[in-house]
Amino acid sequence: MKAISRATLLLALMFAAINLRPGITSLAPLIERIATELSLTRSLISLTTALPVLCMGLLAPVAPRLALRLGLERTITLCLGVIALALLLRLAGHASAVLIGSAVLLGAAIAVAGPLLSGFIKRHFAGRMGHVVGWYSLSMAIGGAGGAVLTAPATQLLGDDWSFGLAIWALPAIVGVVVWSFLPSHPEQDGSAEGKGGLPWRQPRAWLISGFFAIQAGLFYALATWAVARYHEAGLSMLHSNTLFSVSMLMGLPSSFILPWLAQRFDARYLLLVACGLLSSVSLAMITFLPTFLPELWAVTIGFGLGGSFALSLVLPLYEAGSPMAVSRWTAMMLFMGYSIACLTPILSGLARDLSGNYQLPFVVLTGLAVSMTVLAWIMRRGPRKA
Repeated sequence: MKAISRATLLLALMFAAINLRPGITSLAPLIERIATELSLTRSLISLTTALPVLCMGLLAPVAPRLALRLGLERTITLCLGVIALALLLRLAGHASAVLIGSAVLLGAAIAVAGPLLSGFIKRHFAGRMGHVVGWYSLSMAIGGAGGAVLTAPATQLLGDDWSFGLAIWALPAIVGVVVWSFLPSHPEQDGSAEGKGGLPWRQPRAWLISGFFAIQAGLFYALATWAVARYHEAGLSMLHSNTLFSVSMLMGLPSSFILPWLAQRFDARYLLLVACGLLSSVSLAMITFLPTFLPELWAVTIGFGLGGSFALSLVLPLYEAGSPMAVSRWTAMMLFMGYSIACLTPILSGLARDLSGNYQLPFVVLTGLAVSMTVLAWIMRRGPRKA
């Protein structure tokens, strides 16, 4: 089998990671317009965000089994192909059933790819995990920010048809399929004692890590769905609201890269998680109660805090398990529990908005969740950790 350079493997990892978020974040700048044009309630249109997240949770445990059958690399390649197909289906997104169906397909592909990419890191970059996870999470942040920032101008360039603006994100997924098709596939072995069995349900730390991931993911996807609407309701122009959301997505780039490196350099994963939780809590409180007071500052800090929380949570399973398949199982449980719970936040936030008539009530709850996330990070710092 021909050897593949570390640089090529890292490039492939980054191409895969870039495609894990644009299909979701690209909806935020257009969601109010889509809801109006398709005559959908906020709680119903939120399914375009909630259903992918639900699938990302429910189907995550399938990932290790598919990898054992098809090989880790080939399974990831297949997932990128499905992501491309789901996004191309949005060309017919003016039919609400197609738009929501594409969200399900998208979530299923991301669900399988996520745990396997963690196993890919463990296999090929065992001695540099913090550094490589930095590039991995940075790439996801680039994809998420790209979906948030570029979808609206792309829609305008493509005849002001939002279905084209959403479908254009199939292009990087197609590039990802091409890149991954050149990687050799390694047969998976599942013979180690650590790798046997299913998900680590009996490990208390797996539950703690999953709980933390659930809260931070729920906050991210609720904001990805409703942040623009919250700013606009508070009296800011739609352009200003979209700009603030774009800023928050862009701030995930530096935190996604820097914080995993700092965590490994100083062995301070959990203290950094606490700091990110505190920053997110203060920022959400300001967006909730004083959304027009220094909004650019809080857009920067919420993006940095949540981006850092996500990047650091990806590191945690890598230090709790010893083999690629075991890491995939820890990650699969984290994603299964996390996304299955997190998918409720966009729906419940939209429902609360419909019932209360404004976005302040759901954002009060989101602020409370950020505080809970901070407390959970503080608790986790006292557990056993593998270096």
